[in-house]
Amino acid sequence: MKKKNNKKFWIIGGAVVVVALLFVFVVNPVLQARAAANSDEIQTVEVNRGSLVAEVGGTGTVRANQTAQLSWQTSGRVGEVHAALLDSVEEDEHLAELLESSLSQSIILSESELINAQRNLDDLLASNATTAQAQLALAQAEIALEDAEEDRESKQYQRASSATLDGIRADLILAQQTLDDAKEFYSAFEDSAEDDVNRAAALSQLSNAQKAYDRAKYNLQYAEALPEANEVAEADAEVEVAQANYADAQREWERVKNGADDDDIKAAEAQVAAAQASYDLRYITAPFAGIVTDVDLLVGDQVSMATYAMRVDDLSRLLVEVDVPEVDINLIAIGQPVRLTFDAIQGVDYNGEVVEVAQVGTVTQGGVDFTVTIELTDPDELVRPGMTAAVNIITYELNDILIIPNRSVEREDGKQIVYKVVDGKYEAVEVTLGASQDSYSQVLSGDLEAGDTIVSNPSKLTDMMDAMPGAPRPGAGGGGF
Repeated sequence: MKKKNNKKFWIIGGAVVVVALLFVFVVNPVLQARAAANSDEIQTVEVNRGSLVAEVGGTGTVRANQTAQLSWQTSGRVGEVHAALLDSVEEDEHLAELLESSLSQSIILSESELINAQRNLDDLLASNATTAQAQLALAQAEIALEDAEEDRESKQYQRASSATLDGIRADLILAQQTLDDAKEFYSAFEDSAEDDVNRAAALSQLSNAQKAYDRAKYNLQYAEALPEANEVAEADAEVEVAQANYADAQREWERVKNGADDDDIKAAEAQVAAAQASYDLRYITAPFAGIVTDVDLLVGDQVSMATYAMRVDDLSRLLVEVDVPEVDINLIAIGQPVRLTFDAIQGVDYNGEVVEVAQVGTVTQGGVDFTVTIELTDPDELVRPGMTAAVNIITYELNDILIIPNRSVEREDGKQIVYKVVDGKYEAVEVTLGASQDSYSQVLSGDLEAGDTIVSNPSKLTDMMDAMPGAPRPGAGGGGF
């Protein structure tokens, strides 16, 4: 029996030795080779401080602040051209005109009509202010006279009307009743000591009631009496003054009452405007200050209504309109900086600023777009209206911050993890990220600093760990392999 147990022991021991030799000479070399192969594929990157710029891109076309394509409004032959290509012009400046002899009779006569209409308007305006003031003064003088006469008439009677007297008498009756009540209330405490609180309160009430009664009685006596002589004399004098003022206002009104009223002035202004519009048909006129950017007429050309003549652009501001998808529009705000490039201008970057953001979107096949208007802040003579611009609106820009590649971050159990290389080993570090763009993110917190080395393809590292059963897992706080 003992020999059989020894034999079994040697069999088991031999099997263990065989497995050990198999691991040493077969399995271990395979694992080492696989680990080495995976290690060659692990990439690292150095943590640095840098900048993050978030941008919304698009394309748009340059346009002037204002643009006007000017055409003739009547027929005739071009007599003079006052503006040439690239000339600066002012608002309402005449840029070209037709020969008077080539115009219709109504346009020729419009000059005379304009002169007469303007003269009539000037005459009306010269007298209108005086007329209005005289009318107002007469109305005010009439009201003042009526008031003075009513006041004088009242001096022949009692100082108050019957209705007012009835009210005053009612006040006296109520005051009498209040006084009687106060006397009765006081009689209950009349014999009390002078420092008795109830007696003092009753006495105060009686005193106030007596004062109210005396006041009501005086008011009734005054209202029932006739005005005194001096009051009547003063009222007579006020009537005389009001009559004199009214007479003066009446004479002034008679002198200027034939002046024009508001309707007459409006009619005269309309006549001037109509005559001016007819007279101006002979001209091409600049609607605003700008630069002549196109000229398509020569002296002697025969033109008709709607014949194109010139183009004027206000180049004081150059604008680019970009359609921004609805998913990005809330990132855009007025005042944000913009970078612009042009295919037609190689090697030059321009700057701009968002000056307008549409509040209403436009439905397109791809969704809803909002128009964003950008003003170039440093344009030069190379930038021209009509050019196509590549636009990058900078929604935010952070400088001198700690940044890492987005692909170096893995999420484990809801945490953001990067693998830092420490003494040849990989250490898992939990980080908190802030602002982010396509390739990089800001590190807000975590055991990282500029100059540290981290794994830039952590998926390879985790694949290697999965391929090595029993291998230690990297962990925060010193764990690693």
